[in-house]
Amino acid sequence: MAVRADLAEFLKSRRARVDPRESGLPASGLRRVPGLRRSELAHLAGISAEYYQRLEQRRAANPSTEVLDCLASALRLDSVETEHLHALARPPRATETAAPAPRPELLRMLDLIDKAPALVITDLFDVLAANPLAHYVFGPMADENMARALFSDPVARDFYRDWDDVAAATVAQLRRVAGLYPADPATIALVDELSTGSTEFAALWRSGDVERRTHGDKLVRHPQSGDLSFSYENLELPGDPRQRIVTFTPDPGTALPVL
Repeated sequence: MAVRADLAEFLKSRRARVDPRESGLPASGLRRVPGLRRSELAHLAGISAEYYQRLEQRRAANPSTEVLDCLASALRLDSVETEHLHALARPPRATETAAPAPRPELLRMLDLIDKAPALVITDLFDVLAANPLAHYVFGPMADENMARALFSDPVARDFYRDWDDVAAATVAQLRRVAGLYPADPATIALVDELSTGSTEFAALWRSGDVERRTHGDKLVRHPQSGDLSFSYENLELPGDPRQRIVTFTPDPGTALPVL
């Protein structure tokens, strides 16, 4: 199997990100593009320059686990990026679509969470269910694809107080999903739609960044309650790796109505 196009592009984007001086390489003349040269990355990874060139040109086949680990080390990839690199090097898995609805047990769980907003959401950011507080906080976005709303709904830019960070993280998480499920029609359609409809999404997608957020902070500006801040947790679900529960615990000073 020839190297996938997204693997070649990911290698190029990560190579451009590395400062040669931080890798212990001597300065050697002017560079036309930022980052490592192909030959420099090959040297750092302990592989031949000719083989690495074939990887980027998609003329190599089935790079070994050892080669991928050496490239990850030379490129200074974190654990999520390394996982992504290995996923891109594997044959595309059979299409595994997210279930269209949450299990009844998950819906009952949402009903029991009454002091914090909570959602059941897919890895493509389709909201499958939301408790009353999530509907209150997120409004119409709690009934749609949140990635689509983020880039297409002007209200979202005011709603998210850190819109730039949310946008970058959303695209990076979608890239990870696209690496795992490259043949999934829903993934392909969403990325194509957002790339065509949003210049911001297209620019972030070209960056090649990949991320997996398990928890973090969410800062919003609510039309009735003003500035709100939450600590969120992404809880992956056994039995369906493409669904998760997301809970938003209000931070001190964030008051929510009793619904």
